[in-house]
Amino acid sequence: MNIEDEIFKRAVIDFNKLIPFGFKKEKDYYSISKKILNDTFRIDVFIDFNKRVTGRVFDLAFDCQYTNFRVQSQNGEFVNLIKEEFKKFLEEIKKNCTSTNYFISNQANRISCLIEKEYGDLPQFPWEDLSGSGVFRNPVNNKWYGLIMNIKKDKIAKGEEEVEILNIKLDKEKIKELLTKDGYYRAYHMNKENWITILLDDTLSDKEIIKLVKESHKFTEKSK
Repeated sequence: MNIEDEIFKRAVIDFNKLIPFGFKKEKDYYSISKKILNDTFRIDVFIDFNKRVTGRVFDLAFDCQYTNFRVQSQNGEFVNLIKEEFKKFLEEIKKNCTSTNYFISNQANRISCLIEKEYGDLPQFPWEDLSGSGVFRNPVNNKWYGLIMNIKKDKIAKGEEEVEILNIKLDKEKIKELLTKDGYYRAYHMNKENWITILLDDTLSDKEIIKLVKESHKFTEKSK
């Protein structure tokens, strides 16, 4: 994941905030520039109409793009200084021109919204070192009925990419049945007899997932 994607992975661009911040609207994108290091370098940031953020650093003395700060093996003091200035500018844009999503994937955010609509519950983030892990609890008894996590796919299946999953509690026989279908996996980081993991990559429809969330919620209703 590059620097831009890492910084903006839980942020949603608000186009209405770009021009007041200083962006210029071009034909196919918005752009903004900032000179750094005594005007010897320039950072250019572009946001397209799909809300994708890209940036570059330009060496004004040599009239060329500077890319060493993106190379992992390059970690000298000057390279790190450029990288920090680049990240600092992106963080400033994020702070002033975006709203924050709870999660990274579109489906995870949609499911979160559906849960809020159904029960009025927002995700809680109890772990500092697992900032992308949101717990859904029944406020009556504090019982969990859902957990959205951000993990490497190889924790549950083949693949190295970053994915989001939903853990829910279901009847044991229902779990056995679902594990024969695409999109369902043995529970990650939970009791595998009582919980199941759903991959939030649109393999399953929101309607199917929220139906199962309601079944999970019923276990907390029994514990009132």
